[in-house]
Amino acid sequence: MKSPDPDHLSASVSTPLRDDAFLLSDDQKIALIEGHVRGILETLGMNLEDDSLRGTPRRVAKMYVTETFGGLHPDRAPDMNTFENNYHYGEMLVEKNIVVYSTCEHHLMPIVGRAHIAYLGKDRVIGLSKMNRIVDFYAKRPQVQERLTRQIVESLIEALGTQDVAVMIDAKHLCVNARGIRDVHSSTITAEYHGRFLTEEALKTEFLTYIQLQTTFGDSPTT
Repeated sequence: MKSPDPDHLSASVSTPLRDDAFLLSDDQKIALIEGHVRGILETLGMNLEDDSLRGTPRRVAKMYVTETFGGLHPDRAPDMNTFENNYHYGEMLVEKNIVVYSTCEHHLMPIVGRAHIAYLGKDRVIGLSKMNRIVDFYAKRPQVQERLTRQIVESLIEALGTQDVAVMIDAKHLCVNARGIRDVHSSTITAEYHGRFLTEEALKTEFLTYIQLQTTFGDSPTT
């Protein structure tokens, strides 16, 4: 059996960043990346004087800094305020089918899928949209799915003050679907269970059952 490929191992839950990652302003980064993208397109033989291509380096650079990889900057982290559980809800809360748009850090190709989050109510609760924002923040960076899953879990554990958190992600990686083996049907599932989700099989089963339920709005069921 071959040894694991070191380029495909996620050794840490932290995104690998240099110490000087945020010394440059967004505008400075956009200007530098614009030049790099221009160089790539010119090397490929593209005519950047064409009307369709003239603005592409700038558009790509701005997209990378403010959108696609915008989650790299800690200043864009979502507000993690929680609220007292005044209604004493102590059962499982599940937020399912959260859309994931991320980028594979090995080939810089899209990862597209869904995240499902659950936690057991305790002293604190978090706003529903905050869970979507947590997923979006960590997804907007060069990623591997294993790390993304763990980052979401650890962020929720810290915010809620409880270990009873579960996260599952089911996603398609275009580096598999659109290049290389080009297997358009495969998807990747990762899951991270903590606290009672890890020790109580019935809770894990309940979570998996909930995320398979159909949610119907009018005549349009979603799963």
